[in-house]
Amino acid sequence: MLLSCLDSSRIEAGCDEAGRGCLAGSVFAAAVILPLDYFNKELNDSKQLSEKKRYALRPVIEQDALSWAVGIVTPEEIDKINILNASFLAMHRAVQQLKIRPHHLLIDGNRFTPYPGIPHTTIIKGDGKYLNIAAASVLAKTYRDDYMNQLAEEYPGYGWNQNKGYPTKAHREAIRRVGISPYHRKTFTLLPEQFTLEF
Repeated sequence: MLLSCLDSSRIEAGCDEAGRGCLAGSVFAAAVILPLDYFNKELNDSKQLSEKKRYALRPVIEQDALSWAVGIVTPEEIDKINILNASFLAMHRAVQQLKIRPHHLLIDGNRFTPYPGIPHTTIIKGDGKYLNIAAASVLAKTYRDDYMNQLAEEYPGYGWNQNKGYPTKAHREAIRRVGISPYHRKTFTLLPEQFTLEF
């Protein structure tokens, strides 16, 4: 069973990102503050949930949360500052939008750039241990999926409505066939042979 928080004496926000390993598209992150002693038996790490379950949970999380927000970092920014820093920046942008300032941040993973004035704890596989991180993982994943589905309509050749920008065989074959889009992360190894690709 997932825990509601690390320390019930303070307001904690769980943070997680989605899209870090993708070849295309922005990276999304969410920050979620849940009520103390919150419980939802359906809530879990978004990777352990079906797409249908994730989308069913999103409005529940948004309604139940004391505050929630989503932060976004674009492919252009990712290419400038690298994906690790971009993931941290997306989390910072989410925290900045929270209507309640948390006392502490719970970060999924083992590294984080400190947010000014708010201490944090990094937790490996935290999205499977704490409800507020799991809630953030669901919001980040579903909002990013919506975004990639929209991009798929603009650039239908890459199958983004299916692969969401991840490096699947079909995605890489599409890059070989039609080249890269403005949404591809140009500092990533888009093809194993590492060709220099032009628009």
